[in-house]
Amino acid sequence: MEKIYTHNRTRAHRMKRNRRRLLFIIIICIVLIIIKLFEIFSSKPQPVKTIEFAEKIESVSTDKLNNESKGSKSPLKNASGVEDAAFVEKYLNQQMQGHRPQGIDGKKVVYLSFDDGPSVTVTPKILDILKEENVKATFFVVGKAVEENEVTKNITKRLIKEGHAIGNHTYSHDYSYLYPNQTVNSNIFMNDIEKTNQVLKQILGQNFSTRVIRFPAGHMTWQRNDPDGMEVLDKALQAKDYHQIDWNVLPKDAEGAPKNAEQLIREFIRNMGTREKAVVLMHDTYGKEETAKAMPEIIRYLKKQGYEFKTIK
Repeated sequence: MEKIYTHNRTRAHRMKRNRRRLLFIIIICIVLIIIKLFEIFSSKPQPVKTIEFAEKIESVSTDKLNNESKGSKSPLKNASGVEDAAFVEKYLNQQMQGHRPQGIDGKKVVYLSFDDGPSVTVTPKILDILKEENVKATFFVVGKAVEENEVTKNITKRLIKEGHAIGNHTYSHDYSYLYPNQTVNSNIFMNDIEKTNQVLKQILGQNFSTRVIRFPAGHMTWQRNDPDGMEVLDKALQAKDYHQIDWNVLPKDAEGAPKNAEQLIREFIRNMGTREKAVVLMHDTYGKEETAKAMPEIIRYLKKQGYEFKTIK
């Protein structure tokens, strides 16, 4: 009898212990469910808070940049269709030195540029094509060509009226004068630049100015030929917030034997390759009618490849 009682009591204790275990497990499960539900519900508004915080950071950063640019000589970075000359100068310099340019961002941009004009015969044709294609370009003008006659003066006014940018390509474009004995003369070069500036102010108004410079034959050529002289000239340019712009693409309309429009297009496409940022050198001076003829196809090719067109200021 005593054995039966002991057995029953042991069995009762075991059942009671099992019920406690089960209850404990149920409680643990309920607690875990409650915690999970709390995390789910509390996490729903979190993305909104993150977005709001990000917007505040962006707003502060934008305000800071805007405030900084108010006193800056270069408030052009946010202008639509316009690139800061300082950015293009740095990009090209780093690329030419074999470095990865800091401006690489996956966006395809092309800067069409024309040297040595304006001319009565070619520049208007190029302007007509650019207008028809709704594309803007940067024209590196020669001072003596600008003031050649009333027609060239009016063409220069048209450049600005139609939204193009003007760069300074010296007044004389005379190699023997600008680079005596194949050296860089800072005083001569700066005087020639300022002479063109005065011509442009007389035609376009005293408020006109340009920060964009292009060396006849290119900065890279004279950097190689006379590095000491170029160092002095670079400091003079920097003191006046000028930025020299070379190029990294050209259809070779001024190199080698004369080419027809079809040959220029082929050379341009070959030279263009897969560049992300392309500064294209062409010419709008006298005798460059084939360049004008090649322009529609060149522009259509760039549009098809997804490039955005920008001017340099």
